[in-house]
Amino acid sequence: MNNLKTAFEKGKAFIPFITCGDPDLETTEQIIYAMERAGADLIELGIPFSDPTAEGPVIQEANIRALKNRITTDDIFGLVRKVRKTVRIPLVFMTYANVVFSYGAERFIKTCRETGINGLILPDIPFEEKGEFAAFCKEYGISFVSMIAPTSHERIQTIAAEAEGFVYCVSSLGVTGTRTKITTDVAAMVQLVKEEKEIPCAIGFGISTPEQAKEMAAHADGVIVGSAIVKICAQYGRDCVPYIEQYVRKMKDAVR
Repeated sequence: MNNLKTAFEKGKAFIPFITCGDPDLETTEQIIYAMERAGADLIELGIPFSDPTAEGPVIQEANIRALKNRITTDDIFGLVRKVRKTVRIPLVFMTYANVVFSYGAERFIKTCRETGINGLILPDIPFEEKGEFAAFCKEYGISFVSMIAPTSHERIQTIAAEAEGFVYCVSSLGVTGTRTKITTDVAAMVQLVKEEKEIPCAIGFGISTPEQAKEMAAHADGVIVGSAIVKICAQYGRDCVPYIEQYVRKMKDAVR
């Protein structure tokens, strides 16, 4: 269960993201079950943070709503323990260095291992500064997922050489959020990674419609969607679960 690559073994992967604790932890739990039922291949769980620098307004607001509920990192570990009794697909945390530091980096990563988290994404940690986190991840068998952006250029192959689990390809400059059009040459980014290492590449940032998902899946091994799902949480609150299930099913069909 600890191998992120399993998410990519049955064809193109659909990877949804949610902010834990928005609208509340009980609903987050039900969303995870619904996403797995709907065909999600891997789920990114956001740990709320007061200053999520990579996020656009949609996910920032979700962070604020979750923090108002006084959600702690321990609450989220408890949630993972609970869902892991039945959820079989890989689970990855997406959060910020500060969250991990304040918990204690080794303690955080060791608890990831104990609760059944398979990988960690820290968008505010540049590749060159991943040292301490990556070392603990290696020790406890957690994939430290690297991100590449359209501006990474000559660094792409350096990052790819050390990448684990999968490579998170950022499709657009700026913060997360839905985009009407994605203009980056995603195929070229993916090709640079593959020339260096045979590792799955998943594309995120800006994807919200089945048409975009289908187009992006043609160039990569998987598609990541966050803001569009978090918007559904904001719109329907505790009643969001069936709407999210329906959306994930539609997106998974599109990438197949």
